[in-house]
Amino acid sequence: MRFASLGSGSEGNGLVVESGDTRVLIDCGFGVRDAAVRLARLGLAPDSLTAILVTHEHSDHIGGVPAFAARYGVPVWATFGTLSAVSARFEGIEGIYGFDSHDSFSLGALEIRPISVPHDAREPVQYVVGDGASRLGVLTDLGVITAHVEACLSGCDALVLECNHDLPMLEAGSYPYPLKQRIAGRLGHLHNEAAAELLTRIDTSRLKHLIAAHLSRENNTPELARAALAGALGCAAEWIGIASQREGFAWREL
Repeated sequence: MRFASLGSGSEGNGLVVESGDTRVLIDCGFGVRDAAVRLARLGLAPDSLTAILVTHEHSDHIGGVPAFAARYGVPVWATFGTLSAVSARFEGIEGIYGFDSHDSFSLGALEIRPISVPHDAREPVQYVVGDGASRLGVLTDLGVITAHVEACLSGCDALVLECNHDLPMLEAGSYPYPLKQRIAGRLGHLHNEAAAELLTRIDTSRLKHLIAAHLSRENNTPELARAALAGALGCAAEWIGIASQREGFAWREL
C-alpha cells in the first residue's frame, strides 16, 4: 500500500491511497483541471481512480468532486448526512453511494473504516484505510480528540494528522474574533499541541510515517508543527513530513 497528497489546506485537499489495482482519492477540493495536473504529478490518470471518498461537505474537501466524478465516471462515497447537505450538486450524476459513519466497507483491495468526528458539518468523517497488512489513518478536520478517534488511530502504520494552527499565532493574528472562536472551538480544527497530545495517547509502535496536514498559512508554520509532533514522539523534527497546499507530498510506501 502507498499514499500521496495532491495538496492540503484551506484552498483544497486531496489524498490518494493505493493497493494493487485499487486506488481511492480522499476528498477533491480542486477544480477538475487542477486535480488532473496534481494527479499527473503522481503519475496517475484521472480515470484510473476506483472511487472518491468524501470526508464532509466543506468546499475545500468536496468542491471539485461533482465535476470530477461526472467528467471521469468515478464513483463517489460519502456519508448519508454529507449527501443530504449537497444533494443538488450530484443531481444527474451516476455512481453516488451513501454510508453510515459507523459502518466499514471494502473497495477492491482496500478496507475503509470511517471515523465519526466533531466538526461543523452534517455527518463528518475521517478514515482509516487498510489492505490487510498496513493501516493508514487520515485525520485532517476536527475540533477535539475523542476516545473513539484515539481507538481508531491506535496502532496505525502511518498517520496524516491535522496541525491546523498554533494557538498563540491564531490568538494574536488578524482573523475576526468569531472566526478565531470557530477555528479553536470544539467543532473547528486541531492545533499543534492537541495533535501532539493525541500521539501520546495512542499506540505509535508501528508508525513508519507521520505527516502534518491542513496547516494554516496565516496561523502556523511547518517548523512549529514539526516541533510539536516530534516532541510527542521523541524523534527528530526532520522525520515529520509536511503536506503542503501547493505540492502535497510525494508517494509514501507501507
